[in-house]
Amino acid sequence: MPHFRSHDGLELAYRDVGAGRPLVLFHGFTGSGRDWLGTAEALAGHGHRVILPDLRGHGASAAPHDPAAYPPDVVADDGLALLAHLGHDDYDLGGYSYGGRVVLRLLARGARPGRAVVAGQGLDAVQRATSRTGVYHRALTALIDGEPVEPGSPSHWIRQAGGDPVALRHVLGTHVPTPDLDRITTPTLVLIGTEDDGHTTADALAAALPNGRFERVPGNHFTAMSSPELTAAMVNFLAQA
Repeated sequence: MPHFRSHDGLELAYRDVGAGRPLVLFHGFTGSGRDWLGTAEALAGHGHRVILPDLRGHGASAAPHDPAAYPPDVVADDGLALLAHLGHDDYDLGGYSYGGRVVLRLLARGARPGRAVVAGQGLDAVQRATSRTGVYHRALTALIDGEPVEPGSPSHWIRQAGGDPVALRHVLGTHVPTPDLDRITTPTLVLIGTEDDGHTTADALAAALPNGRFERVPGNHFTAMSSPELTAAMVNFLAQA
């Protein structure tokens, strides 16, 4: 996997799939760029070069335990550093769940892709911290403290994913709200699974964006990402760039 240095010198990893119009896709919290591989291969078949970064504290990227490495909005800082490293003036952005927040932070901070896709995300988590943040914090703290892990619990599936709980808890504290969505003029597709009950404000997110479009695809929060309908919706939307 290639790496690049972020603004503070940390080495962050990314995958590079296909050739053509660049599309940078950000994964969800506790995941990695690998989560997008199936979709990336399909998008590559439609003329895209798909770049799949591992966020700070995730996957093959640096995951320091020093709290100083996780200032507010640092994941967006990393995204801007990646865009500078790639050196493209004409590109698209996309993200799922936490990655959707990253996309909106990049747009709010001056990134100018031709189009953007925000999937698996609602208005509530973008504009403020939500109850889900507390669930993650408690689950990560339980892992750090060595508490017993119940099968099926958030702590259980975080441990199964193989992430570093100390680094992930630091990442969780870097979230910065994006209240001024009316200033984001990039054409943006907001996608959500029909059974994604934890992100029911996705339609409100699309409505808050001046050039937002809203679509539903089959699946819940975990299965919609890999649905062929989500890939097809992205292909159709990005083809209009």
